[in-house]
Amino acid sequence: MDRPKQLIGVIDVPGKARDALAETIARDGLAVFAADRADELPADVALVVAHARAVPSEDWAALNARLPTLVVSDSRVEPELIEAVDAGLVDYIVDPLRHGQLLRRMIRKAIELHRLAEERRRDQVRLEELNENLETHLAMLRLDQQAGSQIQRKLLPPRPQATGGVACDYWLAPSLYLSGDFLDFQRYDDRYLLFYFADVSGHGASSAFVTVLLKYLANRWLTEWDGQAPEALAPHWLGELNRELLDTGIGKHATLFVGVIDLERRYLHYSLGAQLPMPVLVADGEAHFLPGEGMPVGLFPAVGYPSLGCPLPENFHLWLCSDGILECLPGDTLDMRLRELERRVRASETLDDLRGSLELGDLPDDDEAVVEDGPGHEALPDDLTIMMLSGFGHADS
Repeated sequence: MDRPKQLIGVIDVPGKARDALAETIARDGLAVFAADRADELPADVALVVAHARAVPSEDWAALNARLPTLVVSDSRVEPELIEAVDAGLVDYIVDPLRHGQLLRRMIRKAIELHRLAEERRRDQVRLEELNENLETHLAMLRLDQQAGSQIQRKLLPPRPQATGGVACDYWLAPSLYLSGDFLDFQRYDDRYLLFYFADVSGHGASSAFVTVLLKYLANRWLTEWDGQAPEALAPHWLGELNRELLDTGIGKHATLFVGVIDLERRYLHYSLGAQLPMPVLVADGEAHFLPGEGMPVGLFPAVGYPSLGCPLPENFHLWLCSDGILECLPGDTLDMRLRELERRVRASETLDDLRGSLELGDLPDDDEAVVEDGPGHEALPDDLTIMMLSGFGHADS
């Protein structure tokens, strides 16, 4: 099917000159409608060819705003041509009958440019609508994330707190609103304290959901424990959590440290799943990483986890940090950063001491302010959590 001819409006005073101009334009397969004034042109005109002498100077701007317009003139020095250019019509041709082929090429080019400009305008309008919708959805998502963050923080233990002579404090700063880091600390009975420190792979909502699952399972397993064989509790928890994560099929794994403090013996039973960095025990001015290794939780089936332990001195600090802390320490290698971490915890008496020694930029001191003011992604490439246990001379809170 042949494409319909594009209609070109010609504005000029009636006479042979206008007829000749219309005939010149029509030679290249264009349809032409000649009129005395712009308001006489049909609605489907694609472009107007207006002679400078036929349009009053005050009408040029309105004509150009309504339709793409090409101005023709018999002379470059006609005052009417200058008035048209001053009104913003920069496409013009002098002596159009002599330059008919050029005139037709200019007409087609002007129509094409107008079509492209209209497409850009429509795209711009559509883009603005999409951006507005996106901003609305982002605002809703941000509110959901903030609400989720507040709920997640409600699952964390009170801080600071002390029980059984052991004090616990922590600082948790998510790189997004929701965190893949999680921890807990609670008294089981007069003899045992239990705690765990987890870093779920990734960060954001999916990782935060795993921490909720961890909290639920840990509470359930704790109620099922009979208080016997504390050395077996931590490996058992890790094995059960490994199975649960694999069964969910969500593709998430975690590094985890689980500890049971025997207040009577002043002994720490623990197990771990690929914890990095390892907890640092500080006592009598000396600091060392706890020994042991284990597979990540949630990656491989039928994995066994070690049963480990160490005595706790009268005055100790046990520091647990997520791997996000390594991004805040100087050093070109992992070993250099681990040694730097060891040095800094040895010199730190409080959680604020260690936090203040890190390269955290403008991140607020209060981790709740990090969540309320916005995520810490500009300062933190990963979630950052620090947990400190100390004992044994603290009064219960």
